[in-house]
Amino acid sequence: MQQVSNPFQAMKDIITKPNQVFATINEVHNWSWIPFLFIAVTGAIPIYLYFNFVDFAWYNELMVQSIAGELSPAEQSSVRNAMADQAQSLWAGVFGSVLVVIISNAILALYFNIVTKSDEECVQGYTDWYGFAWWISLPTIVCSLISILVVLMAQDNQLSPVSLAPTSLGFIFAIDLNSQWSSLLQSIRLESIWVMYLTAVGLSQWTQFSAKKNYILAIAPYLTIWIIWMLFIVF
Repeated sequence: MQQVSNPFQAMKDIITKPNQVFATINEVHNWSWIPFLFIAVTGAIPIYLYFNFVDFAWYNELMVQSIAGELSPAEQSSVRNAMADQAQSLWAGVFGSVLVVIISNAILALYFNIVTKSDEECVQGYTDWYGFAWWISLPTIVCSLISILVVLMAQDNQLSPVSLAPTSLGFIFAIDLNSQWSSLLQSIRLESIWVMYLTAVGLSQWTQFSAKKNYILAIAPYLTIWIIWMLFIVF
């Protein structure tokens, strides 16, 4: 199998030749910084643009109603007074978006490190799987690019924050932010299918598991979280 020569080529080839990419990154080191930087930067840009565009007074009130809509006017006022200002919200959102993917991929790497222990020929350690997690996360860049376009093309600055997740079911089905299903449906995104596929492909290159087991391991963490989240909402 022909190896990929550099991380930028790997980012391009992961779309059409993911097997080659994962076979290559299994042998090289320090390439994962490149997808990390791309994911972090492209994820932060739409948030930065959003908070520089949105009617912040309207946004603040939207957040108060979604958080404390069922509380008394006095309690809502307390929540309103505790809300961050526009600059604080902007930078909290920017740095928070980076921190979230760092932590979520760290947890995902731990999952891979544990579930692959049963493969005696799998020699990858936790840091290897952490790098792996950034490669399978590359499809999130597509969502970030679409969200940048959504914000730049918006005519009304009373733009819902759901617009920052344009590939989510919450955006596609126009779920109201006050809905108890809003957060869950915003977390279910079309690119998740692509991420699961890349995970299964990567596992096929890094382990001796069967194709069926690879797909089960790829789908399991997402499906488990969504089902548990759904059950909390229902019950």
